[in-house]
Amino acid sequence: MKTTSQADLFRQLPSVDELARMPELARLASQEGQTAVADAVRAVLARLRQEISAGGLDPDGLRLALSRTAGAVERELRRALELSLRPVINATGVILHTNLGRAPLALSTIEHIRETATRYSNLEFDGASGQRGQRDVHVDRLFRQLLNDRATAGSGDGSGPGSPEASTIVVNNNAAAVLLALNTLADGGEVIVSRGELVEIGGSFRIPDVMSKSNAGLREVGTTNRTRIGDYEGAIQEKTKLLLRVHRSNFQITGFTEQPSLEELVDLARKYNLPLLEDLGSGALMDLRPFGISGEPGVLDSLRRGVDVVCYSGDKLLGGPQAGMLSGRGDLIARMRSNSLFRALRVDKLTYAALEATLLAYRKRDYQAIPAVRMMSLSKEEIGRRAEAVAKIVQTAQLQVEVLDGESMIGGGAAPSAVLPTRLLSLTSKQLHADRLAAALRASGPPIVARVEGGRVLLDLRTVFPDQDEKLISVLQRLGA
Repeated sequence: MKTTSQADLFRQLPSVDELARMPELARLASQEGQTAVADAVRAVLARLRQEISAGGLDPDGLRLALSRTAGAVERELRRALELSLRPVINATGVILHTNLGRAPLALSTIEHIRETATRYSNLEFDGASGQRGQRDVHVDRLFRQLLNDRATAGSGDGSGPGSPEASTIVVNNNAAAVLLALNTLADGGEVIVSRGELVEIGGSFRIPDVMSKSNAGLREVGTTNRTRIGDYEGAIQEKTKLLLRVHRSNFQITGFTEQPSLEELVDLARKYNLPLLEDLGSGALMDLRPFGISGEPGVLDSLRRGVDVVCYSGDKLLGGPQAGMLSGRGDLIARMRSNSLFRALRVDKLTYAALEATLLAYRKRDYQAIPAVRMMSLSKEEIGRRAEAVAKIVQTAQLQVEVLDGESMIGGGAAPSAVLPTRLLSLTSKQLHADRLAAALRASGPPIVARVEGGRVLLDLRTVFPDQDEKLISVLQRLGA
């Protein structure tokens, strides 16, 4: 009996054009484009060649594979055209989850983005004069209102903290804000900062690295756990350009510690006529203590106490889009706005639209419209009622579900010691180990990201939107069937 060689099998493979002319694929090409379909055909043929080369296909197997080519091409096309960035259900209880996009945006921000991004807008157009305008005016007016409404401190000359002239500019993230501030205020000079505040932020980027890129020299004072105001004053010399205070937003130092009060640093800066820059990292625009979150300074609080410039993030405690804000003395902010780096670091119209809508919610004191703030405000009892309702529906012989006490986290490098009491859904499967059960949840549609602790999968509904409960229940029912 004659055997079929690999060369014979290769010759039986149709060309790309032959397959593309198949009626099913021709219809697909009219919908998705000929180029995309041709690329999918090439990918399917490449897999068949690999299988032939590996000895995995005989003549019967090849005929069967070729009879299913249209379906294989369509699956390949759908996979190739599938969007990579997609929504997930965050059941970790970490509100500002860095890996999951941090703060979800309010619905009003999405509507404002849609309105201004799908049409032309007045991004840099002054309608009154008909001339070119500045893009940062769209949020600066709201920042002025929010940061000056209740501010009582100020120099009285229109440029000090808390005065109506206090201004805000926006760049693409907080690291960029620090870079711009240091380059503007301390280029070629020295910046004094405590050793205990030389933090590392996400992605292995460190404050000293950002400082070196700004062309500002670093003068470390004090020790890791103890720094006094005398350490700062003793380091001031002719080339000192700036005092820097960095909020330790993603870690804590406890025990035998000491650091100067903000008032001491403000007084020292005034004594030597030096600007004081505070990197808040997260930066809140409202008092978080009613939610049980303490030790997280607010932007307004720092400005009222005399800090010259504060930099902070948009997608953390503020609950808006990724951005970095610089708020403070009008003269210093004006210098940063004129720095050529500002042009390189500025944000686009989508960010301005999202940020403006978020700030408007703060201005109206509609805090529940901001998802991150709303999640922080949820009580343990509210979450517990939802968890009990879900548990009753998905409990099966194969999937054991308990409702337990637990803790949610703020996340995103904010309030590292703050936890919020919550109620957790604890899942145990008779068929799947906890890690495999968590993997099955991530592989579901939509993916569900959970915590694994003590051999159990834990779901925290604090970070699950109520309208996602139905999808969550559907996935759990399938896993428990």
